[in-house]
Amino acid sequence: TLDLTCKKKPCFAKFTEMEKKANTQAEIDEKLCSCFSRTMDSILQFHFVGKKCEMLQDMNRHLEAVLKNKKALKKRLIKPRCQDSLPIEAAFHKYIVQLLTEAVTFIEKLESHLHAVRTIPQMPNIMKNMDTALAKTEMLVMELEELADQILKWRNVQKQVYSD
Repeated sequence: TLDLTCKKKPCFAKFTEMEKKANTQAEIDEKLCSCFSRTMDSILQFHFVGKKCEMLQDMNRHLEAVLKNKKALKKRLIKPRCQDSLPIEAAFHKYIVQLLTEAVTFIEKLESHLHAVRTIPQMPNIMKNMDTALAKTEMLVMELEELADQILKWRNVQKQVYSD
């Protein structure tokens, strides 16, 4: 009877039992891992959504402040900025000075070029005026030559009168 009550389990029974425990443990670990990854995904998603929400709230606050100062903003937009000083870093001051001198020379050259372009339609009239001025000058030169000849003749006559 003792032998009947003491049943020995076969040696592979413990092995199958251990295999079942290992499989169950692996299944539990897999479920935990997938649950953990889903939880982390949700946490990360909420984190980035939170960041975006903060950025949108900051932008919204800024826009609200701009709308509150609408009158001041309109005044600033209407007011000319040429009398305000622009903040420029000290490292760029040398380049700004060079730029301003080049701008002044450009404007001076631009004015002369614009003057030349504006006179192009008047060129035929200017050429006519120059032709008439040249003709008058030639006439004056001829009259001057005649006067010079008369003066030389008069001088010769005066020499003869005084020498006689």
